Amino acid sequence: MIEVDVRLRAGAFSLDVAFANGAGVTALFGQSGSGKSLTLSIIAGLIKPDEGYVRLDGDALVDVERNVFVPVSRRRVGLVFQDSNLFPHLSVKQNLLYGRWFAPRGERRIEFDAVVETLGIAKLVSRSPTGLSGGERQRVAIGRALLSCPRLLLLDEPLAALDIPRKLEILPLIERIRDEFDVPIVYVSHAVEEAARLASSVVVMDGGRVKFVGDPADAFNRLANSPATNRFDRSSVLTASIDEVSALYGLTKLRHPSGTIWIEGSAGRPGGVARVIVNATDVVLSLLPPQEISARSVLWGKVANIQFEGPIATIEIELTDDGPLLATITRGALEDLSLKEGSQVYALFKTAALDERSIGVANA
Repeated sequence: MIEVDVRLRAGAFSLDVAFANGAGVTALFGQSGSGKSLTLSIIAGLIKPDEGYVRLDGDALVDVERNVFVPVSRRRVGLVFQDSNLFPHLSVKQNLLYGRWFAPRGERRIEFDAVVETLGIAKLVSRSPTGLSGGERQRVAIGRALLSCPRLLLLDEPLAALDIPRKLEILPLIERIRDEFDVPIVYVSHAVEEAARLASSVVVMDGGRVKFVGDPADAFNRLANSPATNRFDRSSVLTASIDEVSALYGLTKLRHPSGTIWIEGSAGRPGGVARVIVNATDVVLSLLPPQEISARSVLWGKVANIQFEGPIATIEIELTDDGPLLATITRGALEDLSLKEGSQVYALFKTAALDERSIGVANA
C-alpha cells in the first residue's frame, strides 16, 4: 500500500497531493506542469516536502511532523526516467547487476535470469549501452531497477522519448512486470492509452492538485465529459470479459453486459478481462437492432445526458454494469432520431476503429 499526503511550495508553484493505492499500477495522469514528476520525486526521496507524509506498507518514508526522512539509498525504491541513465562505461550486464547492490542479501527475491527473460535482453548482456536503441536502453533501465528488488517501482514517463513501435515493445513488458513480479508501480504519464492499459487506479492531477482518484474507466470518462475537452479527444474506457478467439478471422470476441465487442488479434485467455478505449467520434447510434452492416461491435443502452457544442452533440449512453459510452453526432442527426434523455439506443463501432495496441488485459 502506497499512501501519499504531501504539500510543497516551489517558487510560484504549489503542490497539494493526497492519494492511496494497494497492489498494481497507480497512474499519475495530467498535462505537463501538473505536478506529476514533482510528486514522484517526493516519493523517491529526491525532494523533501514542506508538510505531510509518504508511507509504504505502513512504513514512513517521509513524515515531516515526526521528522522522518529516509534517504534515497535506503528507501528500496526503483526509479526509471524518460532517459534510461545507464552507465556508459559499464556493460549491459554490469548495469543490470549494479541495481543488485541496493538489495539486502536476504531479500534478493527477483532473479537475474527471470528479469533478463521477461525483458527479452539476453542477447544484450555483453554489449555496451552506447550501441543500444532507445527501446533497448529502457528495457535495461527497467531491469536494473527491478534487480534492486524494490518495494516500489517508480516510472516517470518511461515511454515519452520512444517512437510508436518501441512503445509497443515496452508496454507488454510493463504488464508482465505488474502481473509476475508483484511490485507495486507508480507510473507518470499524460497518455490516456498508457494509463488506461496499465493502471488499476488513476490519480488525475492539474495545477498541483488532485482532481480525481479512481479506476481508469471513471477517471477518463470524467475527463471526456469535461466541456474543455476537444471532441476528437473524447473517449470512453469500457471493461469486458474475453469470450473467445476466432483464429479464422484473427479476432477476439469480448462479452460486455450491454452487448458484444470485437477486437483485432488475440487479447488473452478466455475468462480474462480487457479494457478497451472507444473514441466518441467512432460511435454510430441506431434506434433499431442493426442488421446487415459491417460494424461488428454493438452495445445497447439508454441516453443519460446530452451536451451541445455548436452543431455537435455529445451523447452519454448509460450501459449495464459499466461506465458510460460517449458518442459524438450532429444536432441534425440528434433531431432526426428524436433522441432525448431516457431514449433507448444501439451504439455501433467498427473493429477497425479500435486500437488493439492500447487494450489492457488482466488474465483470470
